[in-house]
Amino acid sequence: MDYFKTYREMISLRGLTDHTVKSYSTYIRSYLEYLQTILLKQPENVSWDDLRDYIRWLQKERSLSDRTINACISQLRFFTMYVLHKPWDPTQLPMRKFDSYLPFVPTQKEADIFISTLSDLKPKAMVSLMYSAGLRVGEVCNLRYCDIERKNMRIHIAHSKSRSDRYAILSQKALDLLTRYWFEYGRPTEWLFPKQTDSSRPIDTFYICRHMRAHEDFLGWKHRITCHSFRHAFGTHLYENGADLLTIKNLMGHKSLNSTLIYIHLASYQARNISSPFDRIGGGSHE
Repeated sequence: MDYFKTYREMISLRGLTDHTVKSYSTYIRSYLEYLQTILLKQPENVSWDDLRDYIRWLQKERSLSDRTINACISQLRFFTMYVLHKPWDPTQLPMRKFDSYLPFVPTQKEADIFISTLSDLKPKAMVSLMYSAGLRVGEVCNLRYCDIERKNMRIHIAHSKSRSDRYAILSQKALDLLTRYWFEYGRPTEWLFPKQTDSSRPIDTFYICRHMRAHEDFLGWKHRITCHSFRHAFGTHLYENGADLLTIKNLMGHKSLNSTLIYIHLASYQARNISSPFDRIGGGSHE
């Protein structure tokens, strides 16, 4: 039995994207290699002790974070249930607690500097869309020409991460950049950002990631900005500028309001004119 092939087939039956299938397969491949070369067992003969030993080995060999270990356990659970057709006992291999960290979000001034100093119109237009509409990098790369609705000043996002279509806001400044890009880059009528070597396919996400990293070097900035930083910046800056959380949730395509609540923590209190009550009491200093 080709366990890895069966595992990928079972994941595909769930209707996940190719990228998600690849991501969900990362540690199962490693697990099967571990069984073959170290444990010398078939998957159906593995005990709970063996599974726990694999997790310990994986963390030691690769220095994985607790969050990543949880992703590995989730893959093992799926493999056990849907490939081996055996029950899964969460008390035998519990999920780990992990520390949560707030992501880095550029300020409105930093976002302006980063985008305005990009000289190449193609990455400039792509970053502008991520920031001005709160789009994910995959959503930008998979935009079609017809998705830009100039009349209604909105962007149609098809098959987003939440598996539902939505409309995102279309900024006038972003539209102006897109128009300039469109004329300069051959007036694409299918994919808005076609792959360089094959115009019948959308551009790869690493194209914009590579340009953003290079631009940080050009500006002399630390490597803190990712594609998702500008999506976070969109939500954060909307909240700082007075938008309500339900509006932000809908614009960003979140399934749950819980996903939107992070922007309360990321927003600058100073930008929202919020001060400590300690600064409002009394008539003078407390030195």
